[in-house]
Amino acid sequence: MIKITTPPVATRDVRAHPAADVRRFSCLSAPASLLLPPSLLPLSFPGLNMRKLLAILVISCWATSAHAQKADLVVTNARIVTLDPASTIAQALAVREGRIVAVGGNDAMDGLIGPATRRVDAGGRTIIPGLIDSHIHAVRAGLTYATEVNWIGAKTIPEAMERLRQAAKARPASWIIVAGGWSELQFAEKRRPTLTEVMSAVPDNPAYIQLFYSAVLMTPKAQQTLGISSDHLPAGITAERAAAGEATGWFNGSIVSISALFDRLPRPTFDDNVAGTRQFFTELNRLGITGIVDPGGFSIYTSHYAALQKLWREKSLSVRVAYSLFAQNVGAEFEEYKNLTPFLPMGFGDDMLRFNGIGERITGAMYNNNAPDAAAKDKFLEIVRWAAKQGLTVTIHWQEDKSVHQLLDLYEEVNKETPIAPLRWSIAHLDNTSPETLARMKALGIGWTMQDAMYLGGDRIVAQAGEAARTMPPIVTALRAGVHVGAGTDAHRVASYNPFVALQWMLDGKTVGGRSTRGPDETPSREDALRLYTVGSAWFCFDETRRGTLETGKLADFAILDRDFMSVPVEQIGATASVLTVVGGKAVYAADAFAGTK
Repeated sequence: MIKITTPPVATRDVRAHPAADVRRFSCLSAPASLLLPPSLLPLSFPGLNMRKLLAILVISCWATSAHAQKADLVVTNARIVTLDPASTIAQALAVREGRIVAVGGNDAMDGLIGPATRRVDAGGRTIIPGLIDSHIHAVRAGLTYATEVNWIGAKTIPEAMERLRQAAKARPASWIIVAGGWSELQFAEKRRPTLTEVMSAVPDNPAYIQLFYSAVLMTPKAQQTLGISSDHLPAGITAERAAAGEATGWFNGSIVSISALFDRLPRPTFDDNVAGTRQFFTELNRLGITGIVDPGGFSIYTSHYAALQKLWREKSLSVRVAYSLFAQNVGAEFEEYKNLTPFLPMGFGDDMLRFNGIGERITGAMYNNNAPDAAAKDKFLEIVRWAAKQGLTVTIHWQEDKSVHQLLDLYEEVNKETPIAPLRWSIAHLDNTSPETLARMKALGIGWTMQDAMYLGGDRIVAQAGEAARTMPPIVTALRAGVHVGAGTDAHRVASYNPFVALQWMLDGKTVGGRSTRGPDETPSREDALRLYTVGSAWFCFDETRRGTLETGKLADFAILDRDFMSVPVEQIGATASVLTVVGGKAVYAADAFAGTK
């Protein structure tokens, strides 16, 4: 993880020294001082433990011996942002058996090219390590992606209505569902669509339009099918009425009541789940994403992982997935975890699909509760104390700094009995976290998964927080404190899944409506932002020594971009896409110019 207080290392550009990257010697006979560059020797890292040193030695040995063999894939004529400790910019890389075996200049690849080697000319384009979203509800999103309508990127209400029309044309009389990921401020009209506009677009379909976890528009056909009306509402749902008293078609609720309402919608078929997961993961690949850390979520139960598991069994997953179990049975959460986790020991799985602990809801009583009572805290403590003893990672949804002491007090109790730092527990969200909270997190070894909630919701938050919003979220402060930080989106119901939209927001602090929020003191550099979306996020699934940078021995996950992330105007970053995405040396997405590579 980046330490902002450390003097910056000058970028090393090996494109001018093409042979500087490859060491040719026997791993068995060479001393460690030759196998490892000085920056990685134990004397340079006083806190480096033997396990990490052994891992570095193994990777170095593997990469050295592998160099003598021909590569499966060689990419040349690139601007490779390696994100290694020296911030090296390279020109070429080689891949064999899913791992990187060489990084450097074009000429250094000559000895690795054989008759069966696939060769890719990047044409001067930028290559970055594959992006990893540290907090995205991708498994759930995939279940319905093939049957939902997406408003991400729609700039006007007519454009959004046209997407509804096209969906209705493709699926006559079927449900039209927009599950979130949009804001009224993204539209030129700066308002939500009306019932009349939606009815005009899809008069013959029941339609359900969700805005975050706070509001839903339902057409009369949708209300009738669900047995809902303005006078007959589910628990926790209220109906909006216009000034004259007539119903607007919009309904308001909380994350719990809106999720319960969503659960009443018809479920896609298993085939739809499989197709949607495949399509959604391909869409993530198009945006350079090669890995995700998925915290479960509302409306996703154990049976809903079947589509993901099918793709895994078929070896057709195109995104590496680390997933956790989100408690669904409020009041019986401990029993749920104890029943399921014996079959899912921590880390169970492989490089493509792996169990990553429990959360982000541990108990219903502590979820979004800024003032939990003693009973709620005792139940939560019982579960997390057990989780620590089981060696489980815990991730927790927490919004407010003013109440996070309630959580950290409990974690400190657990830590007295079982050290939790090796377990890599984390807190998600917490946009208004303070230096005091970050210091407590650092002391416990707790990481922070930070998302771009301020991009869609920043205008509302500024209205509530005022000048305090200038430091939300405190990205630079967290890095200076030494807290592990991963970047992500929290997509797809409350945010866009586009990582480049999030990266642009990290750099300019502007909301979807164009309002500047975060100030320069909490704005990271481009390289720092990219590190948070790669090796920073990899930490949360114990993979920072295996992926997240482009170095020999690492998993060959990378993306060739359609523009140079490091130099284009910041306002253009959000439109970035990959032209070739590679996971484990295999092309999982290719734009037309690289179609022959896949």
